[in-house]
Amino acid sequence: MVKFSWRKTAVLAAVVPMLALSACSSQGGRAPEANSAGGAGQVASTPRMKIALITHAPAGDTFWDTVRKGAEEAAAKDNVELLYTGDPEAGRQSQLIQQAVDQKVDGIAVTLATPDALKGSLKKAAEAGIPIVSLNAGESVSKQLGAFTHFGSNEQLAGQAVGEKLAGEGFKHPICVIQAQGHVGLEARCQGVKSKVPGTEILYVNGADMTAVESTATAKLQASKDADVIIGLGAPITLTLLKSVATAGSSAKVASFDLNRDLTQKIVDGSVLFTVDQQPWLQGYGAVDALWQNKRGGFKLGGGQSVLTGPAIVDKSNAADVLKFAEQGIR
Repeated sequence: MVKFSWRKTAVLAAVVPMLALSACSSQGGRAPEANSAGGAGQVASTPRMKIALITHAPAGDTFWDTVRKGAEEAAAKDNVELLYTGDPEAGRQSQLIQQAVDQKVDGIAVTLATPDALKGSLKKAAEAGIPIVSLNAGESVSKQLGAFTHFGSNEQLAGQAVGEKLAGEGFKHPICVIQAQGHVGLEARCQGVKSKVPGTEILYVNGADMTAVESTATAKLQASKDADVIIGLGAPITLTLLKSVATAGSSAKVASFDLNRDLTQKIVDGSVLFTVDQQPWLQGYGAVDALWQNKRGGFKLGGGQSVLTGPAIVDKSNAADVLKFAEQGIR
């Protein structure tokens, strides 16, 4: 039987992203003599179980490709049928949780970007005796919504890490761009930055429309001549902000949260200063594996605390090494 161990609240080394097509599903399962990453390995001999992974992912965000790949690899190893669904609309995500309850799944892994909207459906899951873990967003409310552990990066700490790095490099007037107003994790990131660099301004954009993101950020940069760095909270947003800087003729530098292959290449090239990686591949892998471990032995990883997958700084010093993993689709 294959075993995988996680250390409580450790910053774990590994890698990143997953494309969430609204209400799409995938199934992971047996791979006779190889895991989904192509390496040699056994498949668990435990009875087949069904796990639902339900996210708030918008279509086209490459971050979620990596989360999904991690989940699929764990599913292949653990003899799990993985049902993946995602929708950025909170009400729809709640409905997807209810569908999983109706399907009598053996476990639910869920992101909690809009926790208030998910309370009712998660309560029904708990009442049905379905184990729950959370990942990516909602660490602060994870336990009260019924999850026995959470896999992710503490977003306030991640924001503070960015703020400390910017302050150390002399930046005083950042613009922190939030692509989904009200998203608890994104708001926490920018507040973390602001706690270390008080001159930080917050700019809200519509992350579902990259043309609008570019035009809104361009206008802000043109109006804010003292802005010395603009921060994207996701790789696709950051790559769009690079266009805004060029269009606005701004001297502002660009920094980021999260990454994908294209963003990593920009760090290697020097176009982007750095990013803070929350290692989402680990989030998907850990969430599925924790539910399997709970089913097979009653284990509860984390000891009631979150299992941290970040923050991890990726800058010019290590971006070339990270790029090798990004090209494999696991960062």
